[in-house]
Amino acid sequence: MKRWWTYQAERFPLLAHGPLIAAFSFCAVAYSANLRQPGAWPDLRSFLVAFATSLIFFFQLRVADEHKDFEDDSRWRPYRPVPRGLVTLKELAVLFAVGCAVQLGLALWMQPGLVLWLGVTWIWLASMSKEFWVRDWLKARPVVYLWSHMIIMPLIDFYATSCDWTLHQTLPPAGLGWFLGASLCNGVVIELGRKIRAPEAEEEGVETYSSLWGPRKAVGAWLGMVLATAVLGVLAGLRTRAALPIALVLGFAFLLRAVLAARFMTAQTPGRAKAIELGSGLWTLTLYLSLGLLPHLADRLEPLLRMFR
Repeated sequence: MKRWWTYQAERFPLLAHGPLIAAFSFCAVAYSANLRQPGAWPDLRSFLVAFATSLIFFFQLRVADEHKDFEDDSRWRPYRPVPRGLVTLKELAVLFAVGCAVQLGLALWMQPGLVLWLGVTWIWLASMSKEFWVRDWLKARPVVYLWSHMIIMPLIDFYATSCDWTLHQTLPPAGLGWFLGASLCNGVVIELGRKIRAPEAEEEGVETYSSLWGPRKAVGAWLGMVLATAVLGVLAGLRTRAALPIALVLGFAFLLRAVLAARFMTAQTPGRAKAIELGSGLWTLTLYLSLGLLPHLADRLEPLLRMFR
């Protein structure tokens, strides 16, 4: 058990990922419930199934990466848990399969119709793990590679929303597309943010966007995707009664990220690169909690919002 605790601490830290995935899952079911019926809260069961299934999905993504990157990790990053022998790929594959069984069981318990959307997400995840059978082609086109892998984010988010709407109707509520678009762009924000490093922190054999495009262009792309996420988040907010508070929160949060980007561009230090990564995580919490909570607090926020009108 100790080695698995060490593995999660290094490769899938629950204390870091858990709150983000909880916010992600809550927002999905809460936003869907609000679209179905303004002010409606999701069932607790919907949230719990969405959270458990999403947590397993993100762990499965880590396992898929361990298999996909094993040769590169063994050559360039032998300090990681799998290359150094802490856990094996076979053991991780078993956990991957157990996770699938749990996800399937939860879907059948919740609503058998969920199995269809679960299967769609599994298929994309399996295709990702094989690099869509065009690994070399994708590796030569990093932007295409990035977007092809980030599509998994709205798929997981769509499945999480389905934990709400499949219990009440057969079709997803109108307006869900803006929310899924924000989820897609937010996935890119996280991916870019975790692969931006100061020049002295770059490692041989480790692909980062700061080494690929240069630090300034990489941070510019990151900030651009934060802005795109904010715009889509506001458009998603327009489908609710809380468009103004959502716009205010996301606008202020974007300005804070712009400050982080400007500081990194003026001095490309490891600490400021780490701030970009941390800022990506906090941006994710801000986005999802805004879209998930604020529409349900619209009536209580109304007196405060009159100040901005």
